Amino acid sequence: MQTESSLERVAYELALDNQAENVRYIEVRFAPQLHEHNHLNCIQVIKAVSRGLERAKNEFNARPEIRSGEEPPFDFGLIVCAMRFFDYGASEYFDSLLNVHRHSERKWIFSLASQELVKAAVEARDQHGIPVVGFDLAGMEKGYPAVDHKAAYALAHKNFLKKTVHAGEAYGPESIFQAITDLYADRIGHGVHLFNAGMIKDPEIEDKQRYIDRLVQFIGDRRITVEVCLTSNMQTLPELKNIKDHSFGKMTKAKLSVTFCTDNRTVSSTTVSDEIAKAVEAFPLGSKELKDIVIYGFKRSFFPGSYLEKREYVRRIINYYNRIEADFGINGSKA
Repeated sequence: MQTESSLERVAYELALDNQAENVRYIEVRFAPQLHEHNHLNCIQVIKAVSRGLERAKNEFNARPEIRSGEEPPFDFGLIVCAMRFFDYGASEYFDSLLNVHRHSERKWIFSLASQELVKAAVEARDQHGIPVVGFDLAGMEKGYPAVDHKAAYALAHKNFLKKTVHAGEAYGPESIFQAITDLYADRIGHGVHLFNAGMIKDPEIEDKQRYIDRLVQFIGDRRITVEVCLTSNMQTLPELKNIKDHSFGKMTKAKLSVTFCTDNRTVSSTTVSDEIAKAVEAFPLGSKELKDIVIYGFKRSFFPGSYLEKREYVRRIINYYNRIEADFGINGSKA
């Protein structure tokens, strides 16, 4: 994926795959700097991905049932991912960056790259009208904490980019608190170790269970949404032997705002439908609980339109969901 045409095609086909699954809104996360080189800059990369998604969107929304208002339209946003770390060979862009700053500490170079990406994302959004809606980090969490990219998250925050942070996957509850307070996280990716007192490392935290209780209260009060990745966590966390032991069950019991995330459709070989099916089979989710989780995904999305446009879109989704429930004889309460 080192040309504009290939990036556009991959994005277009990704949208088609989601549409075939009846997904109506997606946020595509990708790392533009992995595709950047001397003949393809960051803005061109972002534009190419957006063109592919926009083409699929326009084709889908031209359907009679969409144009009549009978069904909600398809839409998308882009979340650009910086890399927690990189080395030579990751991309031509990263090779150049490492060569220019060969005498600098690697963590400083990683931070510099993430700040540069935020600036490019803001330019793509504000000067080119591309629906870049959020900022994230990609790559291995262990050994490369998100706080190393604090300057980039502050820059994203200042420019009204939404923020999501992978936390509580390789690290414990403290990393989740850090993501919310130091990195301004609007959503938390994974959060699987939220309730794991054994992973708290700060010696000043004497009552670990009280810390977790307060953290859960903190997340709930602020409606920070956790992007739960069941399949991915089962694949990457050896200690998680049974999906029923996933902390998703405790999250829903605590009435936290949670929603489903594929994390990576191709690497984990999963879909949104697969994630929902696994959750329903493994956890005691009634129709109302399932509906709440699905709708949280729309309510806590980084939707590219205005606040009023987002509210209207979410209402159309809820109405559509209610109609589907009625068609299948499900007596779910209305949102």
